[in-house]
Amino acid sequence: MRTEQQYFEDALPLEKYMAQMEVHQEKSYQVYERFELPEDEAFFDLLREKQPHVLAITEDWCGDAMMNNPILRKVAERADLEIRCVYRDQNLELMDRYLTNGGRSIPKYIILSSTGEVLGTWGPRAPQIQEFVMTEKAKLPDPDDARFELQQKAFHSDLTERFASSEEFWQLVYEDLRNTFREALK
Repeated sequence: MRTEQQYFEDALPLEKYMAQMEVHQEKSYQVYERFELPEDEAFFDLLREKQPHVLAITEDWCGDAMMNNPILRKVAERADLEIRCVYRDQNLELMDRYLTNGGRSIPKYIILSSTGEVLGTWGPRAPQIQEFVMTEKAKLPDPDDARFELQQKAFHSDLTERFASSEEFWQLVYEDLRNTFREALK
């Protein structure tokens, strides 16, 4: 069984992953270009000092990854961290170690020490965003309803647009990432 560090060593740098995206590339770069990191030098100093590596399990069709990956990339660039990506669907053995409520939800960020020890994980969503999604999803008709499929498709489309444009959501992602990293690096 491969270790997380072995996956990390063979993985694609986040910059290259984003450059070769096919589904949500434009929206992902929109988040990357518009998201501004807050002044948080104590946090960035901690990251520079501890130098964790992050292994991201992701796919470019995923709306959550489209929003979260560019925010993580901004953090990594500010703190000189290395983020590498593996595709979920090609790495199910790894993905299945990091299920969320029994599902293969992505993105999933595995925070590693410089020697490859797993220090913590994050993903797929900040809790407040998960709450929003679940509240909105509850408004959909029953799956047996003839309107369900069309309304579910509209829900996913609207959610993707919101993920690509909501500075409030971006800040929630940043804050939850910061809290997770701080806890992992104690």
